[in-house]
This record gives sequence, C-alpha cells and structure tokens, in this order.
Amino acid sequence: MTMDWTSFGVGLAVGVVASVLYFAGLAWSVRAVLRSSRPAPLLLASAALRIALLLAVGFMATDGLHDPGALAGFGLAFLVTRLVAVRLARPPATSGGEDVPCS
Repeated sequence: MTMDWTSFGVGLAVGVVASVLYFAGLAWSVRAVLRSSRPAPLLLASAALRIALLLAVGFMATDGLHDPGALAGFGLAFLVTRLVAVRLARPPATSGGEDVPCS
C-alpha cells in the first residue's frame, strides 16, 4: 500500500485547524459553564455542536472516509492538538521536595 502524502498533508492541515477550533470551543464552554446556574444543558449543547462540526469537517476532508491518507493526517492532527491542549490547560508544576514558607 502506498501513502498519498499530499492527501496526508491536507488531512493534517485541516485536522489542525478543526482541532484548534474544537478545543477553543471546549475552553469557551467550560468558562461559560462555570458562570452558569444550569450547566448541564450548556455542556450538552456545546459537546453536541463541537462533535458534530468536527465529524462533518473530518468527513469532508477525508472524502467521506474513503481517503486513508487524509484520514490518518486528520486523526494524527487531532491527537497532537489534544496533547498540546492538555499540556497548556494543566497548572504549572510546583517543586516537589522543598518547604515553602507560609508567611
């Protein structure tokens, strides 16, 4: 089996853009939920919209899931973008063994 590197690159590029928008939407919805008195409907609507848009873009970018190169690029882009988003969302690590004065 031969890899079509052009379609892989297109899938990768489209996947990065779609994934960045997906995780930006997630960040926005989490901030909105923290201010909301009824978070469940907002979380459900946000998740449904983000998932539907990501799947629709992925379906279009991979020619209806018939282009394995584009599908591989899109999937890889999502995974790498997810790793970056998780890394950016984590609070900075504190130094482990040192005692920090309280005053």
